Amino acid sequence: MSLAASLRTHFGFDWSEADQLTLAYAVSVHKAQGSEFPAMAMPVVTQPYTKLQRNLLYTAITRARSLCVLAGSRRAIGMAVRNNKAAKRFTALEWRLGKMNG
Repeated sequence: MSLAASLRTHFGFDWSEADQLTLAYAVSVHKAQGSEFPAMAMPVVTQPYTKLQRNLLYTAITRARSLCVLAGSRRAIGMAVRNNKAAKRFTALEWRLGKMNG
């Protein structure tokens, strides 16, 4: 499939409008913490469901100054809102600190 056909099929965007495209950057929610952006778009899908956490969704939404777009399903957003359990991280920090002191 050509780029022009792909733009039209997947985004409803005609190639004659390509001059309207502007440069954008993708940043993970974690890297965006402490930052603010004029607009933010976030895919919210049911897989991988382990990433659907209330704190991640909140952090992503609050990075947007004027516009926030959640692209995906209402079901995925609901799953994230209901999941207030932070994922357990296995960093071995306690073990590393013990090695420094012992």
